[in-house]
Amino acid sequence: MKTCKRLGLLTSGGDCPGLNAVIRAVVRHATLTYGWEVLGIPYGTQGLLERKSVSLNVHGLDLRGIDPLLSTGGTILGSINKGDTEAKADEVIAGYQFLGLDALIVIGGDGSLAIMNQLAKKGSMNLVGVPKTIDNDVAYTELAVGFDTAVNTIVDALTRLSYTAASHDRVMVVEAMGREAGHLALHAGIAGGADAILIPEIPYSIEKVCQTITELRDRWDRRFAIVVVAEGAKTTEGQERYYTDALGEVRLRGIGDYIADQLSYCSGKTIEARVTVLGHVQRGGIPSALDRLLATSFGKTAVDLVAKDDYQKMVAWQNGRVISLPIDEVTSHSPVLVDPHHPLVQTAQALGTYIGEL
Repeated sequence: MKTCKRLGLLTSGGDCPGLNAVIRAVVRHATLTYGWEVLGIPYGTQGLLERKSVSLNVHGLDLRGIDPLLSTGGTILGSINKGDTEAKADEVIAGYQFLGLDALIVIGGDGSLAIMNQLAKKGSMNLVGVPKTIDNDVAYTELAVGFDTAVNTIVDALTRLSYTAASHDRVMVVEAMGREAGHLALHAGIAGGADAILIPEIPYSIEKVCQTITELRDRWDRRFAIVVVAEGAKTTEGQERYYTDALGEVRLRGIGDYIADQLSYCSGKTIEARVTVLGHVQRGGIPSALDRLLATSFGKTAVDLVAKDDYQKMVAWQNGRVISLPIDEVTSHSPVLVDPHHPLVQTAQALGTYIGEL
């Protein structure tokens, strides 16, 4: 168990709070418990392509004895979520071999883990995965690193927006991230007291949303409302809203504006709506206590898997503990969408939140 290993560590895909806490746990456990060497790979697979690494050790991560990584957002290793890694598979594998790695821990979402899993098979790389994504759509884990903090960030925004909505008798439409999955919007909408939650998995009626809002005003004399909509939700005609940026990348955005416009038309312009697109603010900030605990537990268990030479596995959170399972199984069932009959959906409906037509 004490045999010295050279362990590679990288973050891949979009950043999120808690990545540095995983890095910290991996480095501390690998060096203090096993006496291994840990190499951080900068900017995901780009670092392997360029055969770059940085030595990571316990005291190199602190600042005059203070360990900041538990509470630092983003990733000190950098990340990347573009490029054609699969087309450069041989170069990535060569980078792994050039650095003399005995194993590689990859902190990534379902897309990153799927790509790295294929490369690992092709290049006989020893791989362990750690799930992270604010979308929380990785299969077989109840939580991924970053999700809880992102939910808290949205809830904080909903609280702030509620006050200005109440001051001006307005409807605030808040567009949340999540791609084609509605977990983020659903959890934050319930925790933030939204009056309507619109997600990709459940069709909705603009007329019913409008009816919910007007009933608040006419029956209960509440002249404001909060509507949370996931960026991947479709129009009533079944179309996604997106735009193409200056680099030619197609990105989901605009469903919030659509909902606001439709509410105005449906109500005969008696509803005044404003749109807030939270965007990348959902990825930033200090990780929550839950994300720190999750990240630390994941990082420790990932190192233990390497110690047992138990590879091509991903750590996961189930029933209050960390388990591991084959990455093949995870990626073949990801992404996981919201079950329209999930108890959280039923809870929202029972409390009077409009959440679509089941």
